[in-house]
Amino acid sequence: MIHRKLSIVAAIGLIAANVALGASPATADEVPETRVEPPRVELVLDVSGSMRADDIDGETRISVAKQAFNDVVDALPETTQLGIRVLGATYGGENKKVGCKDTQQIVEVGPVNRVAAKNAIATLKPTGFTPIGLALRKAAEDLGDTGSVRRIVLITDGEDTCTPPDPCTVARELAAQGTSLVVDTLGLTPDEKTRKQLVCISTATGGTYASADSEEQLTERIKQVVDRAALPPPVVPATVAGAEDCTKAPWLAAGVYTDRELIGEHRYYRVAVRPGQELRASVSIALDRELNRDYGVLLKASTEGGRELVRGVDAGSGRADVLSTGLRWSGDDKSEKSGGEEEGDEEGEEEGDDGGRAEGDDAGRGERDAVESVCLIVSNSFASKTAAGAPGMPLELSIDLVDASQTPDAPGLGRGWLLLFVLAIAGLVAGVLAGWLTRWWVATWREN
Repeated sequence: MIHRKLSIVAAIGLIAANVALGASPATADEVPETRVEPPRVELVLDVSGSMRADDIDGETRISVAKQAFNDVVDALPETTQLGIRVLGATYGGENKKVGCKDTQQIVEVGPVNRVAAKNAIATLKPTGFTPIGLALRKAAEDLGDTGSVRRIVLITDGEDTCTPPDPCTVARELAAQGTSLVVDTLGLTPDEKTRKQLVCISTATGGTYASADSEEQLTERIKQVVDRAALPPPVVPATVAGAEDCTKAPWLAAGVYTDRELIGEHRYYRVAVRPGQELRASVSIALDRELNRDYGVLLKASTEGGRELVRGVDAGSGRADVLSTGLRWSGDDKSEKSGGEEEGDEEGEEEGDDGGRAEGDDAGRGERDAVESVCLIVSNSFASKTAAGAPGMPLELSIDLVDASQTPDAPGLGRGWLLLFVLAIAGLVAGVLAGWLTRWWVATWREN
């Protein structure tokens, strides 16, 4: 049990270190060259009545959490802007309406004052209800929106007892605001319902989830956090809004983008592909809410006129957290992948199909031939009985344009007369061998 207590303290400390050093979430409009504002962190601690349980090395959960908080405060860099908020810490009555408003900020967000923070934590006693959703919303307000990295670290031993607001819904709302806010969650001896809720909260905001359920799980989670903290900051996706059809779709260059898609929605984007280039695109959609089983995501490339070029599909049955798929296409592939475009170009032009070329037809046929205007369509087959509306499912779209890498042709084995010739020779050889083996078997049988 001593190892377990130390593991809980270490988990919280490592999450805090990741908070202070970690990467900004995938919702920023552009990648800043330098980060002027220091990271702003709010530690949110559950002080509800269930934290009295003395099931961690004979000590109460609240005492272990306090010690962990003290270690976190000691480990934070001086540049970190720190705040502390609690929930369920003051009202011990049975009036749920009153108890579900019980959340206070006991340390304002600002430069780390270690003495003040530790003194505020030392006076806490397990008391009331567990209004996690309200506490998250208030914590986001505490952190403000200064453009710096903002992180909430939620530590609780149970699920929200005050819904509404549902904490998962609050997390999705915070993520949909497009600000740099991430929520990391840590469950102290969580049951399955608590685990699912904490995973939902962290997933919706791009944060991490750690559990003090077992030493093995903690070790694995700690390793992931340490590895993530050691990596250089990832590319921050640019926020983009897909359109309802290709003609209104935003033009995207090579890069990483983030958007949100409603259940059953189609979102359109456009990419200009030049001769000799290959388009490589992929999309990942986070399943941040409960969905009906058997669902899928589709990424399709088409011409502006709607002719499909290539597609990628992924499907799930209720056990995945993310669906991802991708595709590759180059302008040189159109004769093979779009069903013989060379013969259909004139017909397509007569019918108003520009054959997937870029805008600017009045600039001459040469310019049209120079660039392919490719539409990327992201769609899904999700269904949900409880959370089908806004905000949409978070998606991340990656686009790259590289030199076309044509697959070397085989010796013509799959095409035309050569294939027929090879099949004929193979059949002749097989027939001769079969006849020879049959005659040998018959002769041997007669001799015996």
